[in-house]
Amino acid sequence: MKKLYKYLLTFMALIIMSSCYEGIDPITQVDPGPDAGAPIVTIMRPVEGFEIQVPDLVTSTTIDFVAEDDIEIASVTVNLDGAVIASYDSFIDYRIFKNEFVYDNIVTGDHVLTVTATDLAGNSTSSIVNFSKQPPYTPLFSGEMFYMNFDGSYTNLITVTDATEVGSPGFSSDAVLGSNSYAGATDSYLTYPTTGMLGSEFSASFWMKVNGTPDRAGVLVIGPPDTANPTAQNNRKSGFRFFRENAGGMQRFKLNVGNGTADSWFDGGAAADVMPDTGEWTHFAFTISGTECVVYINGQVVRQGAFSGVDWAGCDILSIMSGEPRFAGWNHKSDLSNMDELRLFSNALTQDDVINMMAQSSKVLNMSFNGSYTESISKTDATEVGSPGFAGESYKGLNAYAGATDSYLTFPTAGLLGSELSATMWYKLNADPDRAGVLVIGPPDDANPTAPNNRKSGFRFFRENAGGMQRFKLNVGHGAGDSWFDGGAAADVDPALNDWVHLAFTISGTECVVYINGQVVRQGAFAGVDWTGCDILSIMSGAPRFVGWNHKSDLSYLDELALYNKALTQTEIQAIMNAD
Repeated sequence: MKKLYKYLLTFMALIIMSSCYEGIDPITQVDPGPDAGAPIVTIMRPVEGFEIQVPDLVTSTTIDFVAEDDIEIASVTVNLDGAVIASYDSFIDYRIFKNEFVYDNIVTGDHVLTVTATDLAGNSTSSIVNFSKQPPYTPLFSGEMFYMNFDGSYTNLITVTDATEVGSPGFSSDAVLGSNSYAGATDSYLTYPTTGMLGSEFSASFWMKVNGTPDRAGVLVIGPPDTANPTAQNNRKSGFRFFRENAGGMQRFKLNVGNGTADSWFDGGAAADVMPDTGEWTHFAFTISGTECVVYINGQVVRQGAFSGVDWAGCDILSIMSGEPRFAGWNHKSDLSNMDELRLFSNALTQDDVINMMAQSSKVLNMSFNGSYTESISKTDATEVGSPGFAGESYKGLNAYAGATDSYLTFPTAGLLGSELSATMWYKLNADPDRAGVLVIGPPDDANPTAPNNRKSGFRFFRENAGGMQRFKLNVGHGAGDSWFDGGAAADVDPALNDWVHLAFTISGTECVVYINGQVVRQGAFAGVDWTGCDILSIMSGAPRFVGWNHKSDLSYLDELALYNKALTQTEIQAIMNAD
């Protein structure tokens, strides 16, 4: 009986198995075909040029990547600065490997991240990203309480706090300053808590590359909830809304501010219009105080009007590059434009402040000489020749450069040279020796290696005795020859003055201008600078490239030296001078 029962169970199992496989083809191995190529590796984070600025000496960063192959991935390695920090050889999905982890040992300096994937055929692909950890950010301007440079992160560098990402905002390698800018995306924006940011005065400054699609959008909003219209909020009784709208093909920028009982409009009409999609960066700023509100575009006032004072009731979040969530009732949603160098202030900026801020965004070299010869943008030390020193006094800050015999600084020109260039500095004159080089970027002189004086490219800014006065001159090479910008007596400085003097000059494709204390002392037409062979900047000497006429080391003091990648206007130079 037991045997019969066993046979019946076996027979029933065979029937069930047969019915289960009925109509289904048997599993057969499919040849995946030949390996068509090497894997593909994409690094999502950090992005190229990412800069970390936190107070900690050692910090962490998120590493996020994808490796893909058409057949099968065999291994993936993650390498930082020449050392393997992670490796993988077992994968759930053998064609696609997505991974994200936090690496904790990031020290100050430049770093190279390499992710390499190898497939079963031995083909390898590497993807490389360069990023850096910078020293902590120090506010540059009075009242600055928020600074976001978008160089690979959405971090307020003053408090070292990250914004919240909504949707999928991105980055663009097209930037006014630094390595990246914010890149808008549909239904995407940033929010940031307003704790500690709201007072009787408020200002904002930023650059935008305006995208006319969509034809209206929010740019910066700090507003209250609208409980009556939760899906299309538009409560304007407190906070502010800075936004843009189509105006006959132009984009018109407007500011709306609430005083607690109602809202006030600051609409400049056609004066506040910007042509979209030109590929050009435009600077925007606005200020709110207890007496007025002002809107600036490229440093010019486009709307100014009386105002009784802002109310901040319910204003707990800042929205960046969208009106959402608090100002979407008129469809001012995400902005697809680019934004860079966003700064917020606890005071009402003046027009001079705004113009100075614009100029600072074009700065490519900055040396304050506060006890070191470190260039603060690249964090690179200048090379000391001889024994330059420090003055024990300064125009601004803790110290200034003090010249010494046969002594000067050199600095590589990589990243400094373009079709336009400007220099600003404070200078305390020592007329002994009675001629000297101040700033020189020039080429070698193979014909006169012991007394070089090749002036066909680069520039030479120097001084010479002129009847007991010291006359400042600029010489610039255009490739075939050189042009002189000598202001005569207007460019003279009295050595007996023994005081700080502001010096500046600009070079463009149409003219060169020399300024002393913000005033033009020489201006003339120019065809455009040639930079052939100009690989070093000499500071406080003509040596080594411009000594044929004995313009050697300068024993004067120098402070707040800066170079810019544009020809500054007189207004900008005066704003820089006054800000210092």
